[in-house]
Amino acid sequence: MTEYQIKPAIFQSFEEKADPSDVAPRIAALRAAMQKVGIDAFLIPRADAHRGESVPASEARLAYVTGFTGSAGMAVIGRDKAGLFVDSRYTLQAPSQTDTDIVTVHEVGQGGVSPEIRLYVPKGGKLAYDPWLHTPGEIRDLNEKLSGHAEAVPHANLVDAIWADRPAPPVSVIEFLGHNRAGQSAADKIEAVRETLANDMAEAVVLTLPESICWLFNMRGRDVPNTPFVLGFAIVPATGLPTLFLDAAKITPELSAALADIATVAEAATLTDALAALGKSGKSVLIDPQTAPAAIAETLRQTGAKLIEKRDPVLGPKSRKNEAELAGMREAHKLDGAALAKFLSWFDAEAPKGELTEIGIVTALESFRREEESCIDASFDTISGAGPNGAIVHYRVTTKTDRKLNPGEIMLVDSGAQYLSGTTDITRTLSTGSATAEQKDRYTRVLKGMIAISTARFPAGTTGAQLDILARQFLWQDGVTYNHGTGHGVGAFLGVHEGPIGISPRTTTPLETGNILSNEPGYYKAGEYGIRIENLVTVHEAADHPGFLEFETITLAPIDTRLIDLDLLTAAERDWLNAYHSRVWSEIGPLVSGAVKDWLQHATAAI
Repeated sequence: MTEYQIKPAIFQSFEEKADPSDVAPRIAALRAAMQKVGIDAFLIPRADAHRGESVPASEARLAYVTGFTGSAGMAVIGRDKAGLFVDSRYTLQAPSQTDTDIVTVHEVGQGGVSPEIRLYVPKGGKLAYDPWLHTPGEIRDLNEKLSGHAEAVPHANLVDAIWADRPAPPVSVIEFLGHNRAGQSAADKIEAVRETLANDMAEAVVLTLPESICWLFNMRGRDVPNTPFVLGFAIVPATGLPTLFLDAAKITPELSAALADIATVAEAATLTDALAALGKSGKSVLIDPQTAPAAIAETLRQTGAKLIEKRDPVLGPKSRKNEAELAGMREAHKLDGAALAKFLSWFDAEAPKGELTEIGIVTALESFRREEESCIDASFDTISGAGPNGAIVHYRVTTKTDRKLNPGEIMLVDSGAQYLSGTTDITRTLSTGSATAEQKDRYTRVLKGMIAISTARFPAGTTGAQLDILARQFLWQDGVTYNHGTGHGVGAFLGVHEGPIGISPRTTTPLETGNILSNEPGYYKAGEYGIRIENLVTVHEAADHPGFLEFETITLAPIDTRLIDLDLLTAAERDWLNAYHSRVWSEIGPLVSGAVKDWLQHATAAI
């Protein structure tokens, strides 16, 4: 086996970003600020004004106050008690990161405001919120939950007022994609948005999501970890040039020149004035009530604009990848497949020695990916779960939780990368020795569900909610299930999690040609092991079946066959797996050599 020099990790930090001992003095400072302005409680979301899964350090207010670093959550700080609301992904992480002597952690469902927020606001009291960090939809929900009990009031952000060493906002290089990567000019994309505006009787749209803005203007940046975003806002009018609002430090003569034919560039600080000008002109303005800051909606409303609340008009077109984007994604998955072959062969050689740790596994995987110069980042923090940690669906290893992988345990690795050509996301569950009959049964049922999605054919107009049962049926037959969606949309050199599509009981947007989704059923036995198998798939028209769609798998990496109970597989499922592995060998085999190639040939052998 070839010896590899494992480079230090650069994509992912394993250190906790906050200390529970900081929580008490920071909450005390916040309460002093609350008392000074006469409010009874303050709401702190995890989100920033752009609703990103990753936020820059300057926007990590929830982590600063409570210590909690998860990707979703909300805190309410009352005058004498504080609550932190997280979903089931973070019920272990949140208590370990915050000070539970003064912060009560509540598990709530994903989406919406918990009714228990009333517990932290006195009867007749005022709950303040920053209107740039909440959407109109959230504020309506908040008012319903507080109805008859307390009042929700917009207010300047009090966390910013006490955050003395707050990091500066990010300023990263902005790049523009050529036609070979974007596949469509920004001018053509803008024209398509204008057609949507005409259909919706709107005279302008305000865009706040960085993925929408980056896709529309064919640009990318490095403002946040894991995702090549440029943070900013945009107003696209029905006629005339759009205006792109950016941090002043990002605006250079070169940037303005690059955008000259498609947009004007203005400082983000002037956005409110531009919104007011739309309102004073009586314009009909489209905003997305689920993603736009409430401050934008309120400014438009107060200055006389007619609000049209509809979904961001860029989300649909962005999710339908064109041929250039699909080609880039396929290229990214070939590059990733070569890195994964190196990693998986290394893992098989090292795991039996009993010396691997979760962090060591992440570091090795990063190292193999970084051999490809076009790999610029991980697409999310790698989930590296050894044994029982694999049962924590969104586990994130830190130096405090790092666990040694014992021979015989199941290892779950969910990871992805950002290549200049596209975005990847893959999960493999790996054998390190003998597995129990139960583990093989569960693994095989998960695999059968993944194959069922992979081979599905369905009429145009079908939603992810209608397909979700295909992945769960085999687990349901044995009385078990998993509590996450089967699949999410994926961007093309953008966010690894992308709406509006998905495969889950909650996803009602029809799938369309060009969509890219994950296909990742799983099974988790708390305290023992976790299983998930994930490939990315694209949607295309079914050959010889007019009006029907089907999937093409673009992930190219072996699926561990040592955990399969062959008696549970049908002949058709076995044929699919063998054909998939034959394709992995034919496409990835030429990209590797030596011991890795020998390993790959064995790993993709027919069963």
